[in-house]
Amino acid sequence: MNRSWVYKLKARYEAEGEAAFEARSRRPKTSPTAIPAATVELIVRLRNELATAGHDAGPDTIAWHLQHRHDIVVSVATISRYLTRAGLVTPHPKKRPKSSYIRFQAALPNETWQSDFTHYRLADGRDLEILTWLDDHSRYALSITAHNPVTADAVANTFRRTVTSHGIPASTLTDNGMVFTTRLSGRGRHGGRNALEHELRRLHVSQKNSSPGHPTTCGKVERFQQTMKNWLRAQPVQPATLAELQQLLDQFQGEYNHRRPHRSLRTGQPRQPPTPANPRPCPPPAATPTPTTGSATTGSTKPAASPSATTADYTTSASAEPTPEPTSCSSSRTSTSASSTRSPARCSANSPWTRTATTNPAEPSTGRPLDQPRNDKGRTHANGSGLSPIS
Repeated sequence: MNRSWVYKLKARYEAEGEAAFEARSRRPKTSPTAIPAATVELIVRLRNELATAGHDAGPDTIAWHLQHRHDIVVSVATISRYLTRAGLVTPHPKKRPKSSYIRFQAALPNETWQSDFTHYRLADGRDLEILTWLDDHSRYALSITAHNPVTADAVANTFRRTVTSHGIPASTLTDNGMVFTTRLSGRGRHGGRNALEHELRRLHVSQKNSSPGHPTTCGKVERFQQTMKNWLRAQPVQPATLAELQQLLDQFQGEYNHRRPHRSLRTGQPRQPPTPANPRPCPPPAATPTPTTGSATTGSTKPAASPSATTADYTTSASAEPTPEPTSCSSSRTSTSASSTRSPARCSANSPWTRTATTNPAEPSTGRPLDQPRNDKGRTHANGSGLSPIS
């Protein structure tokens, strides 16, 4: 033991007695870099205000409000430390750390839509269900509707209305609820598929489902529902009817998409709605062969407007007026002596998905277009695209 330390303990013992041997804090007497006490009080006040209003009140949200409303920049780690010190953070020692999850998100808007429904109890005790469609890339709330209850037809109808507003997605991601998929159970009315699955098949939208017992696959929409229900419970007047609940949901959708801070793409920036563009690139233009039979469309005939006509950087929805010269890659129906085929009805210029047009010259022996891809067994699919149909 150091001699100076022994003399220091001796001096303490002579001055304080037995208390000299108790453990003491090693915290410095002064902290020049500590944030002011007024800022600490503001952090606690913002935490209480946001939690009372039903909003997210984590360190990231508080840091955004400090910077944009009070011109104070405080690190997220510092805010978390002061919240813990004030006893405003409930510890969860058995909770799985976020770093253990494999995070993923779609690379483009309208690449994947997530959907799920949850329950909410009205003021009179009745239980209603809320259906949500969420864009996986931007976490933009595409559709939030209340139902009593959610049915397969309701899911298909809300999907059609959302497609009208935001375009056709490349894929959907849901759990295995019967309102989303029945092809695995074989209980559908039409070949084991429900209304949504037939709509997805008609639009050539890929359907993805999470594995049973793995809700983290649809974690974005699950987390969205938690935020939504926290906001609904914090409202001073609880809804008593389906119409009142829908009115609150419309209010929340506007606040969630355009007014509250978020971390999905750029912190503090409002969410941008996905454009009606379908992330599937146009195939290279090919010369249309001269038809041999039937009333075929010649090369001088203008192609028909597709459901989502591509223009420059955006794709207008079907409800918009088509331009005189649409640049969509959809071609009109062409009749040949072998068969009558049609190229894909929609595509976009910036995406990893590719569909091959079927208007290329055919191979003499098989009648297959020369540049049309084959599947893994060397056969061309009946839909003429080289892609497997929705199972």
